[in-house]
Amino acid sequence: MIEVEGLVKRYGRVSAVDGVTFTVEPGELLALLGPNGAGKSTTIRAITGLLRPTAGTVRVAGHDVLAASVAAKASLGYVPDRPYLYGKLTPRELLRFIARLHGVQDAAGRISHWLELFSLTDFGNELIEVLSHGMRQKLAFTAALLHEPQVLVVDEPMVGLDPRAARQVRQLLREYAAKGRTVLLTTHSLEVAEEVAHRVIVLDRGRILAQGDLASLRERAGVADAGLEEVFIRLLEQQEA
Repeated sequence: MIEVEGLVKRYGRVSAVDGVTFTVEPGELLALLGPNGAGKSTTIRAITGLLRPTAGTVRVAGHDVLAASVAAKASLGYVPDRPYLYGKLTPRELLRFIARLHGVQDAAGRISHWLELFSLTDFGNELIEVLSHGMRQKLAFTAALLHEPQVLVVDEPMVGLDPRAARQVRQLLREYAAKGRTVLLTTHSLEVAEEVAHRVIVLDRGRILAQGDLASLRERAGVADAGLEEVFIRLLEQQEA
């Protein structure tokens, strides 16, 4: 559902992403990990069509993100790490607008369902600008999921969420992939990646350092029973050596 081949993004002489290639299959939840500046958000923005690559191709649900951008974006739901929402609208107004854009059937029912799921029903008619950061983050999830996209892309999903909402999101991500949808997330939380991801890609300096499930990454790092945090550190140490 996501195909990235030879992705390159340069800013002058600096390569933010340098030859990244990977795929994400239906029903798979893939986590991108890496230190600050590794190229995670740049990769995400290229996949969502927000950033034009210097080289390489990206396809979402079979559609080239540049050549067939409307079809590719219609297949996507995207939750950025700092979502921009129209502050002068209410959550219900925003979601009705998004429903019209995507031609959502039974929009009222879906809007009510997602607002209730994220405990936003009582705030549905408040201006978005008065909502807390955590509430806006939950609203961003609601907006991304309203049209039930085939592919869900999430950049740092737990930013600003309280423990209960964070648990809801982890469960939601697992359930969404279990329905046969594709989920790609970036996170600095190794605990989140270890809990929800089927597969992990470790990026460093714009390149793929390692990828696989936790068992294969443990083997590569040479630590049989370590958690993902120790595996991640060992892999980076090996790269620097």
